[in-house]
Amino acid sequence: MPPETIEHTSTLVYFGDDAFAYAGRHRHEGLMPVHTHSFVEIAIVSEGEAVHHSLNGRQPLTVGDTVLLRPGVWHGYEDCRSFEVYNLCFSAELLRQELGWTRDDPLLGHLLSQGPYLERRRGILTTHLGPHERAECFAHLDALAELRTQPQHLHRTDMIARVVLALGCVARAVGDGVRSEPVHPAVLEVMRRIEADPARNWTLSDLAEGLHLAPGYLVRLFKSVTGLPPVAFLSRHRVELAAEMLLHSDRTVRAIAERVGWPDQNYFARRFRAHYGLTATEYRTRFTRGVDLGAVRRGAPPAASH
Repeated sequence: MPPETIEHTSTLVYFGDDAFAYAGRHRHEGLMPVHTHSFVEIAIVSEGEAVHHSLNGRQPLTVGDTVLLRPGVWHGYEDCRSFEVYNLCFSAELLRQELGWTRDDPLLGHLLSQGPYLERRRGILTTHLGPHERAECFAHLDALAELRTQPQHLHRTDMIARVVLALGCVARAVGDGVRSEPVHPAVLEVMRRIEADPARNWTLSDLAEGLHLAPGYLVRLFKSVTGLPPVAFLSRHRVELAAEMLLHSDRTVRAIAERVGWPDQNYFARRFRAHYGLTATEYRTRFTRGVDLGAVRRGAPPAASH
């Protein structure tokens, strides 16, 4: 994967269709405008300072501060002074497929799936890596970055391994207070059912079927792990899918709403705005301004603006 496969237009960041992981350093001075992306991003501050701007407000960042963003979350940097971040980015598909097992790991499950949504964090999780933790994590990211010049089909396992090792460094930093016991199998099964068929008109009875658990108990069990009841988890998954389609397709907002399981466009609009702070139309307009969506789907990179 060549280094230019990660691209930034006026407001949309992405990497090519054939890329599933990326590691690289980026320097910013002054302002890095608000933007979004359809992959998981972890940004670790390696030099300087800045102010992070997101739906959660504005927070100062210094060396070691680390921010994880779920797909579709928008953010930017302000007041950047000699500011450098080491980014780890990987596709939502990798998270759902090869990294699906991480949900059953207390630390990685919290980092990637549960933690970003607990306590109204809106898909953003922050932590801090000390000097030793940064050195270990950066070693794994350097190794991942070196692999980008190698044939992906021959080094996919190596790349996934480096992603997991880097994630482990960040997850341990977040780890204080994280539950130590594995996630209940029923919770994992409900997650799998929802993600396998998000457009289905799921009911709690449907989700509890065959699990030999009372629906009320399933809700309590599910919420103890994710911070959300199953129906709210379904809504979160639907809006993330919708955000990806808004960024990377030219389907109408109505068609996208129906495709993710919300034929009532007004209800879809309320759920989307509650999650991202913008209507679906505002989100698309703001974050695909000047982007050739046809080129994005074909994997043709636009001109980078940084």
